[in-house]
Order: sequence, then C-alpha cells, then structure tokens
Amino acid sequence: MSDHLDAPDLKPPNMDASIDICDIYAFQKPGDANKSILVLNVNPVAPTFADSFAAEAVYEFKVDTNDDAVAEIAYRFTFSAKEQGMQTATVRHICGTQANGAGNEGEILFKDVPVTFDEAITVAEAGAYRFFAGIRSDPFFFDLEGFKNGLQFTGADTFLDKNVFSIVLELPNSALGSNSRLGIWARVLIPKEGNPFFQIDRMGRPFLNIMLNIGEDKNTFNQIEPTRDRKLFMAKFTNRLIASGYSIENAQKTALSLLPDILDYDYASLAGYGNGRKLTDDIIDIQLALFTNGAVTTDKVGPHQDLLATFPYVGPPHL
Repeated sequence: MSDHLDAPDLKPPNMDASIDICDIYAFQKPGDANKSILVLNVNPVAPTFADSFAAEAVYEFKVDTNDDAVAEIAYRFTFSAKEQGMQTATVRHICGTQANGAGNEGEILFKDVPVTFDEAITVAEAGAYRFFAGIRSDPFFFDLEGFKNGLQFTGADTFLDKNVFSIVLELPNSALGSNSRLGIWARVLIPKEGNPFFQIDRMGRPFLNIMLNIGEDKNTFNQIEPTRDRKLFMAKFTNRLIASGYSIENAQKTALSLLPDILDYDYASLAGYGNGRKLTDDIIDIQLALFTNGAVTTDKVGPHQDLLATFPYVGPPHL
C-alpha cells in the first residue's frame, strides 16, 4: 500500500477510515503549464469502512516554498456532516506564518460545494481555481498480496476495483510563489486528547511510512512535523537500508534524500516522480528498487485505465 492503513490507530475494527490518507499527487495541469493539480485521496476501500469525509476533521495540503520543511502556504478542506445523503465542502487558503500552524482559519475560496457520492462530477470554479470532492476510483496500483507474500509478485492489482474519497484542487502556479521548486505534503487534523487540531495522519513521499516504519513508529511518524523527521528517524531509516544491502555511506545518503517526508515538486516541469507525482507514475516499481537496493524492480502491475483526461482526472467509482 502507498499509505493506506499505515498506522496502528487506523486499522480495523477501531479505525476511522475517513481520516486515513491513502495517497497524494501533485502535477502540472495537462495542456496548461500555468496551473497545477493537487490530489488528496483518503478513506481506503470506500465506502466499506466510511461513507463520507469526516465532519470533525481538517484535511490539509502544506506547501514549503523555501526548502526549510516549514509550510508557507496551506490549503484547508473541511466538510459538513453527511445528512440525508448529502455533504458539503469548504476550501480555505492561507499564507505566511499561520500556514505552518494548526487551525481552520484562512481565506475562503469555496463554500458549501456538494460532495459527490456516485458517478457524477460536480466541479466548483472560483477565479483560476477549480475544486472537486467525492468518491472516485482509487488510482493507486499495486500487487499487495505479492508484497505480503515475501515480494513474490504475480501482477494481480489489489486496487483495480477499489474506491477512495478524493479532494482535487486545480490552482494557478502564481498562488504557489515565484520559486517553482516546492515541497508538498498532506495531513489530517482531528479533535483528540484535548487538542482541537491533533495531527492524526501525514504523507509526503509514497510508500515511505509503509516500507520503513513498523509498530508504534508509524503513529509517531504520522504525528510529527517534517522538521523532526531526520532527528527521530534518520538512524532507523539508515539501518533499514543497510539491512537491504546498502553500504553505510549509501544508506546514509539515501536516507537523507528520503527525509524529511516531503514530496518534491517543480511546477515548471512536466516530469513525474520524483518531481511531484502523476496518477500514472509507477511509484511501486521505483520504491521497490530503492528499498531493496535493486533486488526487486517491479510488482508487474501498471496504471489504471479509468483515469480521466480532464479535471478531476481520477476515474469514476466502482459502485
């Protein structure tokens, strides 16, 4: 899994799948180099465990514009409670020091946008922004059973018929600043332990937390800021890579390239992963080769064929 069910607190039977990040994507809009597309997918195997976004949660994209692992821009997504089969979304934009904080303030870009629970596509537009939220086909592709069977892959795509809840934002690159080289990650905040904005899940690079953390480390990794990644996890990541056959020097170099857990993205480039991440990027093949030091290079699975050529790009749900 890329980040599906990645922490002990987010596993059945006690999990709340609606706050579990599956994947994030960032890529230049096809046919328009002046815009970018951000996709945040949550709720694995939807609607089996949860049939809506969480009304108490803040879903958030963080954007680092100066390579300090601190956000200077944030996009925040909140949702009403689902009532009589309906739910609405609000999108906020915030810049400056407040973007690095936890909260729900910000300039409102969209308000009361209907969430879709079927094949329909409801797209909201505001200036140069476009927004969609709803159930969609999971674009992630991976032979999960082969992974669990000692990396003995058969090419059976576990996620071919699975759904997620997607948040898709089209935005002008000018809103991301003049420096095209960015760092992007997503997180989910919920009320917990007396904190109204407790960080319960986080993701930047695909497959990272799954491959290199176990047990309670997954929760810790999800709940800290990227600025703490190297201090808390550099030694553990290095040792995991050494166990996979890396020399000490190369393991340290690779661990440094993986931490902090932030997705590198240059909005001036059409390239895919590790420049952002496209819906068709075969990140499993890339990460398998990296984490096994070249011993395993493919799971024999390719991109899904139900992706759309236009916004919101993620395919129709399997209902």
